[in-house]
Amino acid sequence: MYPHPASPANTHARGIGVYFDSNITLTPTNVASTEIVDRRTPNSELCMAYGYSAMAFDQRLFVSFNPFNVYVSQPEVKPGCILRRSNVNVLENKKLVSPQQVDTCKRSMNTFAFVGDLDNAPEVSCVYHSEEAENQYLLNPRRLVPAGDQPQGAAAAAAAQAASVP
Repeated sequence: MYPHPASPANTHARGIGVYFDSNITLTPTNVASTEIVDRRTPNSELCMAYGYSAMAFDQRLFVSFNPFNVYVSQPEVKPGCILRRSNVNVLENKKLVSPQQVDTCKRSMNTFAFVGDLDNAPEVSCVYHSEEAENQYLLNPRRLVPAGDQPQGAAAAAAAQAASVP
């Protein structure tokens, strides 16, 4: 069994990720269901009609070069909304983005997402839909586990053999 990410046995950073625990507590103060995310999303009725509720992770990455090191800040999680490409005119109508910004964003097959109330200085971003990342766990979960953390023993050998079969 692997140690919990916050346990003393796991004190070194491996990268940016999300830890999911099997214990689920349904309270309004945590995010345990899409219903809670939908309710906490800014402008939730508009978001549900024109897009998708989301969680936005604001995080900073600092890189020093001499010596080379990477430092990562704790993420700040905020409720947000991703608009479908066909509905970005909602932001144009509220003068939150210009027609030029919409053209530039759509030209790269992107759309807009926002954090905060649309009537009170929201943070609007042009975002890219990454289809590559969305199902990597389902397609090849072994690829996501660092080589040093691979399971050992007969079960691991069987899993490795099964994973190598196309």
